[in-house]
Parts: sequence; structure tokens; C-alpha cells
Amino acid sequence: MEEIADELGCREPLRDTGPEPRWGRLIPDGPPADDWDVTTSGGFFGTTPNNSPSGDEGPGNELVLKRQSDRIRYVGAASRRISRGIDLDEIILGLCRAAVPTFADRILVYLRDPLPVGDERPVTPFVLRLRRSDQLRPTIEESDGSPRALTPVLDPQPEPASPAERSEVRSGGALAEVLRGVRPVFGDSAVARTALPELLGDGCSGPGKHQVILAPLRGRRRVVGAAVFERGAERPAFDSDDLLVAAQLATQSALGIDKAVLYGREAYIADELQRTMLPDSLPQMSASQLASRYLPAAETARVGGDWYDAIPLPGSRVALVVGDVMGHSMTSAAIMGQLRTTVQTLAQLDLPPQEVLHHLDEQAQRLGSDRMATCLYAVYDPVSHQITIANAGHPPPILLHLGGRAEVLRVSPGAPIGVGGVDFEAVELDAPAGGTLLLYTDGLVESRLRDVWTGIEQLRERLATNGRLAGPDHSPPLEALCDDVLDMLGPGDRDDDIALLAARFGGIAPRDVAYWYLEPEEAAPGRARRLARRALGRWGLNDLSDVVELLISEVVTNAVRYAERPVALRLLRTDILRCEVGDDSPQLPRQRRARDMDEGGRGLFLVNRLARRWGATRLSTGKVVWFELSLPSDQVLRPK
Repeated sequence: MEEIADELGCREPLRDTGPEPRWGRLIPDGPPADDWDVTTSGGFFGTTPNNSPSGDEGPGNELVLKRQSDRIRYVGAASRRISRGIDLDEIILGLCRAAVPTFADRILVYLRDPLPVGDERPVTPFVLRLRRSDQLRPTIEESDGSPRALTPVLDPQPEPASPAERSEVRSGGALAEVLRGVRPVFGDSAVARTALPELLGDGCSGPGKHQVILAPLRGRRRVVGAAVFERGAERPAFDSDDLLVAAQLATQSALGIDKAVLYGREAYIADELQRTMLPDSLPQMSASQLASRYLPAAETARVGGDWYDAIPLPGSRVALVVGDVMGHSMTSAAIMGQLRTTVQTLAQLDLPPQEVLHHLDEQAQRLGSDRMATCLYAVYDPVSHQITIANAGHPPPILLHLGGRAEVLRVSPGAPIGVGGVDFEAVELDAPAGGTLLLYTDGLVESRLRDVWTGIEQLRERLATNGRLAGPDHSPPLEALCDDVLDMLGPGDRDDDIALLAARFGGIAPRDVAYWYLEPEEAAPGRARRLARRALGRWGLNDLSDVVELLISEVVTNAVRYAERPVALRLLRTDILRCEVGDDSPQLPRQRRARDMDEGGRGLFLVNRLARRWGATRLSTGKVVWFELSLPSDQVLRPK
């Protein structure tokens, strides 16, 4: 309101004009909404600097012209104040600050509950709910009787009889008639005398004469609420020109409310789209720990093309993916969703990382010539303690070792996805137990204030500091590490959305892995049972021997039936016992219900009933069928 008062030329000091009660600043409960200092002075809206009625002194025509000019300037300033808001609360606050104290001493704003959006059909019954009420209170005199010459401000807590919080608009009632009429009415008009008690509740009809204006808030298609403007008895009553002012305030507010509701719906759609495009949760891996973060570029750009993913693979391996589609629009988010789905499909084929990026590049070209993205794809194998990385124009990952040493991994940068005709290279690196790999998008390290390599070096130093603080034999907590990495962002560092994926390597010791090849012959199931029994005996898991032998026998029998090359059998002991059987046949097994007289068809039924989890994955060289069993509590191995 300060700029409104300034524009109206109403920043004169208060003058003592007599014993009438003055209005002044009263600090409301809680922090003020802003630092504006509003002073009503000058003779506009028929008031004097102390809000007492103005006299008739001065040339009449000049006074009338001044008041008309004041009204026009006030309406313009108030309209700009209201229209600046984006969300609903800002619009309503703008209306209240524009109206009180310059135009009214009290305002009540009722909105439809719920507010319809766009072309939605409004729900019934038609309910108005009090959204905000602001008013003034007179200043208290000093102990010596002298008044305080302070500026009036808003008091969000009304002193008069509390209005109704909720009002149902009855079809054919007086309130419905006023809302249909769209134009503001005086509170002492015939229809308003009935409508106000219906809106505010019994006993809250407001002051008499023309001290109240009831103004419907009509948006582009329908009424969205109502506003009640009130003046105290010491101020002159509203006149016909004030009805025009109230109509203008109501119109600007209603259009702003429509805009805010549509903006809120768009923001909700954007949030939902981005949320569904990203993983709901990361998989719980037995040999690694995962954590992630995503931050949009800004409140006004909630969707973007950054994404991350973690995809479980056979052998307790995991594929780690992070990518960035150019742009911050719905289109970018949609392309990101298509590319992420493609990566998931390719990962399930267990293709090498460079092949995944090659096929992803082909898919991007099929989507369009301008579908550009960067992507980094890595596969961590906890058995070999190796990680294989292929890069397509993405910032390099950073590996944090135990003890605090952090290094930027040397990977071939490659060309972005969508360029076409480019080969991608993969590099195989050590992944020591206890190490932490950080994958990120360029929004974390690049901004208008720093180039990408400066940001990468700052990120590396940040990780190294966290590692040293954790000690030589411990890794920093993964979730806290992600939060601390994001804390390095300062003012002006958020030019792009950010995706962050951190993986802590646990590894599987060689003593916890058993691996065999079986010839595809009738004796293979029996040999598989004997080998599994010996491995379980070494691990002290004899209690699981009967179940494991039964399930392995069923799965190996199915593999031998279709395999032409040796069948691979592997047991992995971590916090669970995992059994994997691989063969060269791409046909995936399907569970079916066997009839009473059938001799077969019950193998997968037993696996489904006895195993904790099971599944089948098609690979480029065949398939893997796996199942998992829970270990006794005293035999569980925790990842480091």
C-alpha cells in the first residue's frame, strides 16, 4: 500500500484536527505481512487525515475534480497491486491491502469452496468460506492523554462480532440474487439487508446507512466469491462513485483469483508429471546402498529434463543412470520419460553400457531431430568389485574413497544422445567396498557464476571434506552426504534443475559366492542339489538345505529342457540367499495352474510359494531365473 499512497499523493504528516478518534498503527499478532506504511491523508474518498468527514471548505468544483482524480489514481494503483499476485493468497492479500484503510475500514473476503478450475462444473451445494478478513483499530492514547500520531495498518483479527466462517448460498435466496446480479450493492438496500445476514450470520449485518458494500467476485465464467467492504460510523458513508470503485476492485480480484487457480492447477500438473517421470523409490540392494535428490530449476519451472534411475540386474548388480534432456518444459519432461523407459527396457536385456547408449541414441533420433540429451550409464558388479561406465556428453562421476580421497573418474565424454553416428566407449574401473559414487547433472556444478569444471572441482572438494570428517575407516552417511552436496549451492547457483544419485559400494566377498557350470543333461538337477548342499554347509545354512535343493532342482530341470549350452548355477550370500540359474534359451518361464492329472507344471508354483521373491530376466545371451530366500537372523551379512 505504500506505493499506492505515494502515487495518490497521500504521504502527508498527520495533523491534530480535534478530539475525534484517530486511527494509527497497531502491531498485529505475529510478524507483519510486509513493511508498507500506509497513511490516509488528503481529502480523497471524503475523508480528512484523521478519517473524519471533510467539510465543504474550498471551491466545490475543484474539490470534486480532485476526488475524481484521486479515485482514478487509486483504482489504477490498487489494480496493479492486486494483479501482481500469482497464487491465491497473494491475490487476496493484495485486495485487502488495497482496500484497507484507504477505501474501507474493514474487509471480508469469501471464496467458493471448492473453487472450480477452468471449465469444471461447480460442485453443489454452493458454499462460500471466509478466506481472509482485515480491519483497523483506533490507537490508544498515551498516559498523559496525548494521542499517538501513528500510521494506520491492518489488523487481521476482527474485533466486531465474528462473521460466519462458512455460508451456504441457497438457491433463490437473497444472497444468490446479489451474486447473480454481479454488481455491488449498498448494505442497506432491500436485497442486501437479507443477503448480508445470510452471508455473515445472524447479528452480523454490518453498520447502517451506506456504510457497507457487498460486492460479488465474478471471474471469467462464474462467481468465485464475495467481498464485504465496511466503514466505521466516524467516516462518511459510501456513495455511488464508491460502488464503481468496489466493482473495479472486485473485478480485478476475481480475474486474479481465476488466474491463481489456473496457475495452481498447472503447477500441480507439472509436479505430478515430474514425480511420475522419476522413480517413486530406489530399489533395496543387498550389496549396495542408494540415495537420490531432485530439485526443479525454480518455482516457476517445476518440470525439466533431468532424471536418474537405479535398475536391479541379475547377480545383485545394479545399473545406475543419470541424464539430462535439454530444456525445462513439458516437452522436455515427456522426452525424458520416453528415454527413461527406453533405458529401463535396454537394461533388462543386460546389454553392455555402450550398447545401451547406442540404442538410446537411435531411439532419440526416432523421436525427432532436435531430441538432444546427455546420459551416463554405469553397471556395478559387487562380485567382481568393478563398475563399467559409458558416457554420452555428461559430466563425469566422482568417486569418494574411504579416508576422504575423492577423484573425478576419467571416462570418455562421448557425444550427446541424439547426435547419431557416434560410437560410445565403456571403461571398467575398480569399485572398492565402502566407496561412494556420485552421479549428477550439470545444474549442480554449472551456473552463471561459475563454469562447469570449477563447479566439479568444488564438488570434489566438498565430498573429500565429508569423507575426512567421517574418519579413515567409515563412510559418511549417504542421505546426509546428499543434503550437504546440495548445500553447496549459493544464491544465483540455481539456473537449471538438478538430479543427484549416490551409490555406496558394499561388495560381496569371494567366500560368499558359489558358481558352477552344468552340462544340459538329465543328471544336471541331481548334481546341482549336491553342489548347493555343500555350499550351504560351508555357510552354516543347513536349515535351508531342503528348500534350496527342491527349488534348485525344479529350476535347473526347466533350464536343461531347453538349453543347448552349459547351464550356469550361482549362489550368493548377503543379507539374503539368492540363487540364479542361467541358460541360452530366451524363452521366459511362465507360472501356470497344473491340472490334477498333469505330471508337470508345478515347478514354478513351488518356487512362488516357498521363495521370498523370484523372477526371470531375458538377456542378450539367453535368460536368468532367480529366487531369494530369507536367512536366519544370526546368519545375515550386512553390507559394509
